[in-house]
Amino acid sequence: MAAKRYPLEKYRNIGIIAHIDAGKTTVSERVLFYTGISHKIGEVHEGAAIMDWMEQERERGITITAAATTCFWTPARDLKNASSEEEKIKIREQHEHRLNIIDTPGHVDFTVEVERSLRVLDGGVTVFDGVAGVEPQSETVWHQADKYKVPRICFINKLDRMGASFENSFNSILERLTPDAVAVQLPIGLEERFEGVVDVLEKKAFMFEGDHGENIKEVEIPSDMVADVEKKRSTLIEKIVEKDESLMEKYLNGEEIPVEQLRQVLRKATINNELVPVFCGSALKNKGVQLMLDGVVDYLPSPLDITHLKPIKGNDPKTGEEIIRQPNDDEPLTALAFKIATDPFVGNLTYFRIYGGTMKKGSYILNSSKGNQERVGRIVRMHANHREDVEEMYSGDLGAIVGLKNTSTGDTLCDPEKPIMLEKITFPEPVINLKIEPKTKADQEKLGIALHRLSDEDPTFRVTGDQDTGETIIWGMGELHLEILVDRMKREFNVEANVGRPRVSYKETIRGNAEAEGKYIRQSGGRGQYGHAKIKVKPLERGKGFVFVNQIKGGVIPQEFIAPIEKGIKEAMDRGIVAGYPMTDLEVTLFDGSYHDVDSSEAAFKIAGSMAFQEAAKNASPVILEPIMKVQTIAPADYLGDVTGDLNSKRGRIESLSDRAMTKVIDAMVPLSEMFGYATKLRSMTQGRGSFTMEFSHYEEVPKSVEQQIVEGKK
Repeated sequence: MAAKRYPLEKYRNIGIIAHIDAGKTTVSERVLFYTGISHKIGEVHEGAAIMDWMEQERERGITITAAATTCFWTPARDLKNASSEEEKIKIREQHEHRLNIIDTPGHVDFTVEVERSLRVLDGGVTVFDGVAGVEPQSETVWHQADKYKVPRICFINKLDRMGASFENSFNSILERLTPDAVAVQLPIGLEERFEGVVDVLEKKAFMFEGDHGENIKEVEIPSDMVADVEKKRSTLIEKIVEKDESLMEKYLNGEEIPVEQLRQVLRKATINNELVPVFCGSALKNKGVQLMLDGVVDYLPSPLDITHLKPIKGNDPKTGEEIIRQPNDDEPLTALAFKIATDPFVGNLTYFRIYGGTMKKGSYILNSSKGNQERVGRIVRMHANHREDVEEMYSGDLGAIVGLKNTSTGDTLCDPEKPIMLEKITFPEPVINLKIEPKTKADQEKLGIALHRLSDEDPTFRVTGDQDTGETIIWGMGELHLEILVDRMKREFNVEANVGRPRVSYKETIRGNAEAEGKYIRQSGGRGQYGHAKIKVKPLERGKGFVFVNQIKGGVIPQEFIAPIEKGIKEAMDRGIVAGYPMTDLEVTLFDGSYHDVDSSEAAFKIAGSMAFQEAAKNASPVILEPIMKVQTIAPADYLGDVTGDLNSKRGRIESLSDRAMTKVIDAMVPLSEMFGYATKLRSMTQGRGSFTMEFSHYEEVPKSVEQQIVEGKK
């Protein structure tokens, strides 16, 4: 086996996560520049960012797909004493780390990209806007990272901007995300006077010189900051020593604790999600990114460090028995496909993370989720959208396989002799849909291929057919999500299509309990049809879905007819009662019925189940549910009255009002159906100075007056 240059403890698989516009991709671009992957810096605002390589990303200046890249980093303090290039090379051989970085989108419509990236990452860098601090999507991605137990560090960015405040941003992290955040750096100056950073632990100040801030120069801490640095350092040390008894003892005895020991304990506490180090800088002005990279190496885990937090657990596909794997090359291959992408040059790309074992070009692997074997043709290491062919990949690696046929997001790829099934990734339900039809006969086939490819890539994008009208309906997470997907169909697959206006994904449920029976009897010469089922229905809590309870005793209905009854009920639920929307959050109990020795059949019981359900649901106060969105609107104080009045007119509930710099922040819950076209309206209401973000919160009953409009098709 080929020798592996980088031992696992020198790996850092990290994601850069943040709210939209916090400067996440700019941070990634600087990382690529300082680690030598790119030789010039690409700017998002000039449409030249390397990590944002899709045309739509460059036009809109936002990240849509999570781009993966590999780079290498040696901490600055290890290199600073090198007197020659030869010495630097030697130090790099000893201390260089391999960073596999995934740059994730911040827009809530692309939450699937964040979700699947967090599943395969070991650590995260959360980027915040130094003016806005914690924003709604920052909270969402933070909670997603909590769910996957991803250790993280914070980087407060954009401290050169007007209105920037490290203190306010840091306090918003403490208040809204975690009380365990600790400031390991402080900025020297703010806004246009932002010059450098102070390392609180080492009590050293640094400036960034050269065209791109590549030369780090150690300077004296400004005299007006000395007292503040001392105060912040003692707070930081107190927080660190709390996590280690022997350090606590030294601290209480008044001993000076070496920085290296403090750093080791801070590392351990960060990996255990007990502390979150906070760094600062301005990626656009080339200040602070290198020291943040040092923080990635110092405090974020290698694959070996987190087996206690996120053990590599799976099940044997045949027996269901639990299997634990270790992160090393001698284990059987265990990998997870976390993303499928269509590449215009090589076709299908399956991104994967190897948890244990190795993957060789030309070998056969088992997709245990689908139960089929596939051959590994080409393995590539990704540098954003550039590919480097490799013969073999090892545990801890992130890479992509070209040309797998039947693999989708969340599938487990493993050794055919030692199968394992890792936990699947769960994705949120889409809340918005629209009709799409091909313009010409030639577009018909292309549309089918495009929809199939795009739904393979994106698990929150669904395609369904309307049985009554024969129309194709596509479902997504928001207007922007569907707009981008339709745009990709046109550009990447050359499909010309007519698109309807976005529609809300309503659902239906019941408020009361009811009983009903369905009897299906047909006699048409020869063998007849007979099915008879009695059911009870009752509502469940929001989000509980559908529960079927079989209470048939003594063979009143034979076992083989139970499943067809359930199937008939599910089909009736899909068609709804009030306005034809799928039903949810209810329990159906099958408690009685009868059968005929000769005439009973599966088809008859399926129809009986459907009839019984329709009757029961009609008598159980059926209602329509609508998606409610969490909306945050930011507008200058002068327009507060207009903005709140407009939100109230949209049936919005205002939850809180707060101040941020020179603006007002309004948090509200608003029905999705009222939010179409809001971006344009808000711009005209605030002379272009207002902005908003929106994400799905929950489903809620619609008022009776609105229900009537939905039934009549006006909403």
